[in-house]
Amino acid sequence: MPRNVFDFIIVGGGSAGCLLANRLSSDPDKQVLLLEAGGSDRYHWIHIPVGYLYCIGNPRTDWLYQTEPDAGLNGRSLRYPRGKTLGGCSSINGMIYMRGQARDYDEWAKLTGDETWSWQHCLPEFKAHEDHYRLESDAFADADEREAFARLHGSGGEWRIEKQRLHWDILECFADAAEQAGVPRTADFNSGDNHGVGYFEVNQRRGWRWNTAKAFLRPVRQRKNLTVWTQAQVERLTLDRTDGGRPRCSGVCVRRSDESVSVQARHEVILSAGAIGSPQILQLSGIGPAPLLQKLGIDVVADVPGVGANLQDHLQIRSIYKVQGAKTLNTMANSLLGKAAIGLEYLLNRSGPMSMAPSQLGAFSRSDPEQPYANLEYHVQPLSLDAFGEDLHPFPAFTASVCNLNPTSRGEIRITSRDASQAPVICPNYLSTEEDRRIAVQSLRQVRHIVSRPALAVYQPEEWRPGAQYQSDEELARLAGDIATTIFHPVGTAKMSTPDDPMGVVDTRLRVRSVDGLRVVDASIMPLIISGNTNSPTLMIAEKAAVWIAADSHRR
Repeated sequence: MPRNVFDFIIVGGGSAGCLLANRLSSDPDKQVLLLEAGGSDRYHWIHIPVGYLYCIGNPRTDWLYQTEPDAGLNGRSLRYPRGKTLGGCSSINGMIYMRGQARDYDEWAKLTGDETWSWQHCLPEFKAHEDHYRLESDAFADADEREAFARLHGSGGEWRIEKQRLHWDILECFADAAEQAGVPRTADFNSGDNHGVGYFEVNQRRGWRWNTAKAFLRPVRQRKNLTVWTQAQVERLTLDRTDGGRPRCSGVCVRRSDESVSVQARHEVILSAGAIGSPQILQLSGIGPAPLLQKLGIDVVADVPGVGANLQDHLQIRSIYKVQGAKTLNTMANSLLGKAAIGLEYLLNRSGPMSMAPSQLGAFSRSDPEQPYANLEYHVQPLSLDAFGEDLHPFPAFTASVCNLNPTSRGEIRITSRDASQAPVICPNYLSTEEDRRIAVQSLRQVRHIVSRPALAVYQPEEWRPGAQYQSDEELARLAGDIATTIFHPVGTAKMSTPDDPMGVVDTRLRVRSVDGLRVVDASIMPLIISGNTNSPTLMIAEKAAVWIAADSHRR
């Protein structure tokens, strides 16, 4: 095969890209190129779980995006982390293994008219790469219980799921308080109904972060038909016209070692650059809203108004409570002796605070009794700080962050320049609907209700943020805008839809509707955000797409 000609070009070496590279290169007759704008994941802070503190905001591993000032956040702009390294966001995220709810996927199937996306038909793809620690244990009461769990979970796959390696009494008491408030205990958030309170399971292996580069890419890097380029940023797609006048994607232009290089794809180009990167590349290539492209002097290849639209994200509202007589990370980590003990525990046992995911205890609840399903997610932490990346407070405290799982606010991504190195504008439009503001108020009131239960009384919790003096709906809605922040789950900016949806971008096989030879395979194709963390659902999407891409290539 000629140099710089491949069968498949995958743009983005993150969660979806690493899985696709693994699956597509399993056919030795197909040449696969994986392009990653960042560098290698061989950086120690990626692999130590608490290292996310040093990876987010670090140009070595993060795109360093910022949102536009947001009216719903009372004019604030937020840091918007996205992974810029092999493994993508799985190298810097919270490591939480979460699928969402069965109803999410059933709704996708309804919206797209394709049962392929129902829970029943997505479950096999979740299980295909799963390696769940429980299926290695004898923790089941009997064979029937084990069989029931195995119907929902897989073992022996690449994507490792383990129990967290730590314990905090304050979290146990919060779980008891949630149960007293009517939230049932659960041992499995991933059965299709995640209503309940329990500990998050994490993508770790023996106390180390397990990212998608280690899981899917590293075992196959020696395949002769797989080429991986890092520090390779795609500038635009190469688009040609077929005999019928329909555009076809034949390759990409990529900047590597300070020069622009063209590479060609015999079969397909697959965009897996994420909910920010994929619409940015489409717009730079002339696929997007015509008025925006014309304003920037970009030739309109396909007028697709939905490219960059439909941005959805989970906005978490962080309530902080001071406590008395409780062991929290604030008190442990604010002394040299405490820090030394934390480091020694991790060195010897790969356990303790350095093995922590950002959130340890989770809960899914209803914002009000009329809700038919859990629509709130809690991330509870035995620590507190003013903002991510800042110092811990000097007093013992815990944080109960809560987010609306099904926001109705919609934002957008749009480029401002023909230069691919210029970050796009990110406008989430948080809390822009009355429903989202109402649920924000309800969630703050629910946190107060849980914390007031008897199980936490021994620690005398005192609301430090937003502050118990604020009681009216109007005050709480405004304060939600003051203290809320992203939980890093952007989706939907190249959404999958039926053919008659003018805002749709891809079909149900993730092919870009207006351009041949081009697919989008990442979280941007989600028509609706799922009810939980988004990383593992992105792997499920890639697992499905790999089968379709391979099958289509054999029909050529």
